[in-house]
Amino acid sequence: MLRSMFTAISSLQLHQNYLDVVANNLANANTIGYKSNRVLFQDQFYQLLSPGSGPTDSIGGINPTQIGLGLQLGYISPIFTQGMMQNTGRNMDLAIQGNGFFIYDQGAMRHYSREGSLSLDSNGYLVNTASGSRVQGWMTGTDGAVDINLPSASIRLDTSRTLARATTTAQFGGNLSSDTAQGDTIVTTMGVYDSLGKLQSATVEFTRSTTNPYEWAWEITSPTPTAGGTGTITFDTHGNFVQTDPPTLGQVTLPGSTATNPIAMEIDFSDLTMLAADTGASLTSQDGLPTGTFSDVNITPNDGAIYLVYSNGMREQVAQLAIAHFTNPAGLIRAGHTSFVAGPNSGEAEIGLANSGGRGAIAAGYLEASNVDMAQEFTNMILAQRGFQASSRIISVSDEIMQELVNLKR
Repeated sequence: MLRSMFTAISSLQLHQNYLDVVANNLANANTIGYKSNRVLFQDQFYQLLSPGSGPTDSIGGINPTQIGLGLQLGYISPIFTQGMMQNTGRNMDLAIQGNGFFIYDQGAMRHYSREGSLSLDSNGYLVNTASGSRVQGWMTGTDGAVDINLPSASIRLDTSRTLARATTTAQFGGNLSSDTAQGDTIVTTMGVYDSLGKLQSATVEFTRSTTNPYEWAWEITSPTPTAGGTGTITFDTHGNFVQTDPPTLGQVTLPGSTATNPIAMEIDFSDLTMLAADTGASLTSQDGLPTGTFSDVNITPNDGAIYLVYSNGMREQVAQLAIAHFTNPAGLIRAGHTSFVAGPNSGEAEIGLANSGGRGAIAAGYLEASNVDMAQEFTNMILAQRGFQASSRIISVSDEIMQELVNLKR
């Protein structure tokens, strides 16, 4: 009777633990990046009443006789199934589709989490919005490349940067009138950008050949004595562009800002025509951009490359997110704030690029919801309650039997 009471007491304690785990799972049903826990029980000691015996020539074997003495907690472990992706429309909200963890610097120790709501702090560091922990990754080098063989470090973005792009290609279009007399010149202008983002202008002259009516000489000059470039354009009898000589324009030197390099670009004249219409030749497009200031941070899906976006439309990769993968994620130790630290049985963090080496892909504009299955948790709650009730009943019955023994003396 005492044995049954102590067995029931161990069951009461563990079913209370079971209910505690269920309560924590339900409490975090809406916690971003939360991974639910599961509980496994194990039977405990056994009292051996008879060891049994093996069969002989004249008699069969006898099985052992044992009485169980309760149960013990096997383990409580996280379940790392994928949570539902919640669309937030915010580019700096990230989720991992597949295995892996974001890496955060907590000062003395690195933490790993599936929660990827990021923002910039006042010092330009990319941090977790809730905890302020700095996100780990790699900064681009002076050559604009990322070296993932270097140790990962905190990502700091320089939002004071400005960026411009010098013109490298330009496109002319429109019409050179076929009514233009041979030897006459048509003058137009074009604007291009130097390496400092300043708009520079140049004069473009088209002169119809005196010997071949389908050929035009072109020349680009600037307000300075330095020549820009020369060549010829040829049309067919239908007024369609045929070719240029040379086919593209080489280096052009235009007056620019102090300390700028010459503007080297190629010009495409293939959209020009020579028809019996008014002249309207002009620069239709060019790839240079004026100076732009920081306007936003863009994190690309799948690989997690981090770009600064500028007001002139340019993008510049400045960093790369690092993702950690563990051989045994169930061996991680919970550290609060929906994060984990490496444990003795988790293995070392294998840090690398997203969408490679078994690591999941980055989903930008999404957050991973909790993977708590509320229907399952309510079922577990009933099981914990019934187990607790049954164990309580065992104690009551054992007490009644002991009371009967006491009453035998009367």
